[in-house]
Amino acid sequence: MFYDKELEALKRSGRFRERKIFSDSLYDFASNDYLGFSDNADRIKVVFEKLSSYSSITPKASMLVNGYHPIHKEFEEFVASINGFEDALCVGSGFLANISLIESLVRKNDILLIDEEYHASGIVPSLLHGNRSIKFRHNNPEDLREKLKNIDANRVIIAVEGVYSMGADVLNRAIFDIADEFDTLLIVDEAHSSGVIGDNLTGVFEHYGIEIKPNHIKMGTLGKAYGSYGAYICASNEIISYLVNRAKPVIYSTAPSVFDIALALENMREIYYGSSYYNEMIYQRRQIVKEILDIDMESLILPIEIGSNSKVMEIQSKLLEKSFLVGAIRQPTVESAILRVIPRLGESVEVLEKLCMEIEELGIRH
Repeated sequence: MFYDKELEALKRSGRFRERKIFSDSLYDFASNDYLGFSDNADRIKVVFEKLSSYSSITPKASMLVNGYHPIHKEFEEFVASINGFEDALCVGSGFLANISLIESLVRKNDILLIDEEYHASGIVPSLLHGNRSIKFRHNNPEDLREKLKNIDANRVIIAVEGVYSMGADVLNRAIFDIADEFDTLLIVDEAHSSGVIGDNLTGVFEHYGIEIKPNHIKMGTLGKAYGSYGAYICASNEIISYLVNRAKPVIYSTAPSVFDIALALENMREIYYGSSYYNEMIYQRRQIVKEILDIDMESLILPIEIGSNSKVMEIQSKLLEKSFLVGAIRQPTVESAILRVIPRLGESVEVLEKLCMEIEELGIRH
């Protein structure tokens, strides 16, 4: 009654969405569970044993009241250590982490420069800053440099992603140098790069061999490669202290789930100390995609441009008939519809080969 016209318009444009429960019998190439941890029940047993030694296993309040649990602190110390940062802060979700950073760091007389394809969790809070928030062309260091030349501000904050979730392109290395050259803060959202690239699979900083500096801020999620739920922010002691005091999602939200943080910690340790094995498994899957579809992958995201909303849904349905679940991504998430395939470690290389051959037969690889 209140939004019937809007819903009809979404249906006519092929943009209507529904929640669905897909069968466990399907081969899952749609999830962001890059390393297949959500299929491993043994990880949960480890966490249950760990939590059994604590009298309290839920957060109970915000972190600044009485919700800061020893598990939170242990996780923060570990994630800061393996990424080379002074300090870290766990947050309830990736969305909340980006709101924490972008809403609170940009103050009066500051300017935010944000990649035009940054995740919605960053674009939404950037709108709060009005003309103090400026988009630059996607992953384009030349456009970023030109905009920086014309900015007069107290502080400048640049926001980029380590691996872009839809295009799958890796952050341009030159953007790190530009942030140093212009003495700006640099937020790197590593939701889709942490656990996927780098010798120890810690993400794009490691991938490029970047020395961590006081102007660097790393944000990552726990619901993707780390097989849990929640997020973290790594930064200098000063910036973490500032966020604890000014970031509204930290101050006014119940602390992150103790169980989820404990699970992420166990998975993160497994990935870090077993990175050689996981890197080999990732390499195998990239090679299969290259051999069958002739597509080079830098991450574990394979986007295939389709263009038509109706066609991408049709292709998804055809693959579902063959028991393959892939993502059919439409506006507003992307400008033009794509098939989004995740060659995740939760499915075997043999099954991935079959999927790639099905895609090849459909003639949609380019």
